[in-house]
Amino acid sequence: MPKINGNEIRPGNVLEHNGGLWAAVKVDHVKPGKGGAFAQVELRNLRNGSKLNERFRSADKVERVRLEQKDQQFLYESDGMLVFMDAETYEQIELPAELLGERRPFLQDGMTVKMEFYDNEALNATLPQKVTCKIVETEPVVKGQTAANSFKPAVLDNGIRVMVPPFVGEGEDIIVNTETMDYSERA
Repeated sequence: MPKINGNEIRPGNVLEHNGGLWAAVKVDHVKPGKGGAFAQVELRNLRNGSKLNERFRSADKVERVRLEQKDQQFLYESDGMLVFMDAETYEQIELPAELLGERRPFLQDGMTVKMEFYDNEALNATLPQKVTCKIVETEPVVKGQTAANSFKPAVLDNGIRVMVPPFVGEGEDIIVNTETMDYSERA
C-alpha cells in the first residue's frame, strides 16, 4: 500500500491508522504562528462508525488504502440488515441499515449500488446520485405564484420531505439528488 505525507490527505481518502480503517471526512490545513503547519483531519472508522480528530504533520507518513468497488443489487431488508447480491457471482452480502444513514429511504428494490470492499470485507455502499420518486402529497398549484425561486413542501412515496417547484403536482415522478436530498428535475 502506498504511503502518503500527512499534508496530502484529502476528504474521501481511506487510511490505515492505529490498526483500523478510517475515511477522511474533513481536512483543514492549519498554519499556526509558532511551529510547523499541520493537517487537522476528522476521521470516521469504516467498521464501527466512530469518529476521531487527528493532527498530521507533513513529515508524518500514513498508509493510503485502495478499496475495490463492485456493483451490487439490493434484494431486501431483514432485522436491520440490508441484503445485497453480486450480479456476476450471485453471492449475497449483508450490511447494517444504519450504514446508509438518512439516505436509507432512497434505497429501492432491485437498485444497483456501488459497494466498497477491503480484502473481501464489505465496508461501504454508495447509492446512485439520482433516484426517481413519486410525490404522494403536496399543495395544489396557486395561480399567479410564479416567483423565480418559490418552492413548496412535498412528501415522497418513501416518506422523505423535499421542496419542489410550484408546477410539480401530486402523483408526479421527480428525480431527487441523493447526496443533497434536493429536487433535481421531473422524471
